[in-house]
Amino acid sequence: MIRRVWPLVAAAVSLGIDAYVLAGVLPQIADSMTTTTAMIGFGVTAFTAAYAVAGPLLSGRLARGGTTRALLVALGLFNLGNLVTTLAPGVEVFLASRVVAGVGAGVLTAVATATAAAMVADHERGRAMSLVTFGLSTGTVAGVPVGMLIGQSAGWRWTMALVVLIGVVSMVALALRAKALPRLDASSGGSAFAVLRSGRTGVGVVAAFLLGVASLGLYTYLLPMAEDRGLGSLGFALVWAWGIGGVTGSALIGRPLDRFGPRPLLVALPALLALSFAVAWLTSSPAAWLVAAAVWGAAGWASVPTLQQALTADRPAQAMPVIAFQMAAMYLGSAVGAALGGALLTAGIRAADLAAWALVPAVLALALTGWIATRAAVRRAPDPAQAEACSVV
Repeated sequence: MIRRVWPLVAAAVSLGIDAYVLAGVLPQIADSMTTTTAMIGFGVTAFTAAYAVAGPLLSGRLARGGTTRALLVALGLFNLGNLVTTLAPGVEVFLASRVVAGVGAGVLTAVATATAAAMVADHERGRAMSLVTFGLSTGTVAGVPVGMLIGQSAGWRWTMALVVLIGVVSMVALALRAKALPRLDASSGGSAFAVLRSGRTGVGVVAAFLLGVASLGLYTYLLPMAEDRGLGSLGFALVWAWGIGGVTGSALIGRPLDRFGPRPLLVALPALLALSFAVAWLTSSPAAWLVAAAVWGAAGWASVPTLQQALTADRPAQAMPVIAFQMAAMYLGSAVGAALGGALLTAGIRAADLAAWALVPAVLALALTGWIATRAAVRRAPDPAQAEACSVV
């Protein structure tokens, strides 16, 4: 049953690549359009803002017409935006195309994750949602280096062409599996914001924002932090340690999430994230930094499906809007974290001390996820015979 989720994972990979691929080719794009790197950088802001708005507001509306339609429309917008980015003659078209791609990505993340959870038995929900996160993390990790490699050898437009190609392949795969996709509950009544009336959901969205500020926001400054610690030669290895940790964490978290439920992980993962920041702040040991980077990546990405499971396990009908708000908050947190890091550096804070500042949102997130853990239902492992029977249905 879990194998049916892979077309959704492929779509998540293309989204993960697109979210960060521009970071490695900004100067090339700026040169080709005769503008500044800062102006092209607004493309990342435009993508993130459109993502954050579209997910909560549009995912439910599109899903009312059917899961397949929602996924294909979202992927269609995403691919169209990226195709226009690839062919953009000037900065105005470029920025508009990033908004279109962001709208498609925001809807796609929410619908794909909710669909993955609905496609499997209850005892596989954690693995299904973590596989979508695995796709996002894999794309994010691969995005910058692959984008730079292709950009240097063939030009930045071919970098974007790769994103379009992966998106089209996943679109075809989803179209071929259309009959196997479940219909999601997308009531026509009420606002998407109604889910925020639940205290647990509201706290979870804030926690997702804080985790985005701390984990993805600080990642923007990993190389300057290492340079300030005298570990500049280790920069490439640290980037890959963070990436491998993220991919591994999102790939492996599903089984313990299904086995033990989210309660212990809601506390353990943010605590490990904060610990990794403390190590980076307090030591200059290369080995300690490599381990801290790997734990940082693993804990940050593994916390995504953990929080999703905690917020939606007992109310699957509301999974889509809840996940939409959670993921929007996470990506907004990433953008805010990067902006705050830049502001701190401008104010004279040493790059090496950014890890200490990141401890603040990380500890606040730990307090909030700990509160959610006290209110999450205890998850017992399914009866082996029952699980076996479900797996062959």
